[in-house]
Amino acid sequence: MTKDVALNTEPADASGGRTAKKRKAILDAATTVFLRDGYLGAGMDDIALMADVSKQTIYKQFTSKETLFLEIVAGLTNAGSDAVHGVMPDLEPGGDLHAYLEDYAYRQLVIVLTPRLMQLRRVVIGEATRFPELGKALYESGPRRAMAAMAKMFRHLAERGLLRADDAAVAASHFNWLVMSQPLNQAMLLGDAAIPKPTALRRYAADGVRVFLAAYGTR
Repeated sequence: MTKDVALNTEPADASGGRTAKKRKAILDAATTVFLRDGYLGAGMDDIALMADVSKQTIYKQFTSKETLFLEIVAGLTNAGSDAVHGVMPDLEPGGDLHAYLEDYAYRQLVIVLTPRLMQLRRVVIGEATRFPELGKALYESGPRRAMAAMAKMFRHLAERGLLRADDAAVAASHFNWLVMSQPLNQAMLLGDAAIPKPTALRRYAADGVRVFLAAYGTR
């Protein structure tokens, strides 16, 4: 408690900066503990010790264990979605659509199959019945957001005459599971050691795109 009281004597800008650092330390520590021990097994005492803060400080920032975990779920999944969709440029006029979609599929595989995101998915699925809000948070900021961005991209490509996609959302679903189904199931059920290597991921990307364009391509 002494440490927290002392913070109140700092100037406002310094206090804000230190508060932000504490918040980050809590999130980093909590991510490690939740992914290691699961939601029910994660102890707030362990998180406080690892973050070098008091439990009171954690509850002041996040109010509850569930709130803390929801923030971690949203943060990790939003970052993953941004890494796939936020940096993908538009296909240039005259560009190679097949190569463009292969790059997109490979980027999606690499990001989604990141061990930390796989661990998060396993934890959330394990608690989905008892804590449905955790599953909802993962779905909203992860798959649902990703599928919406993918549908937007396919709609744009269809408007340019590069795809035949009357329903871009359905096309996005087909693309997603043609590319993701086998490696995602493998990683989810067999553990991080079963995450395919980059060469295998490129093969999944190429095979998925080839089948997708056989159905949705204009050539």
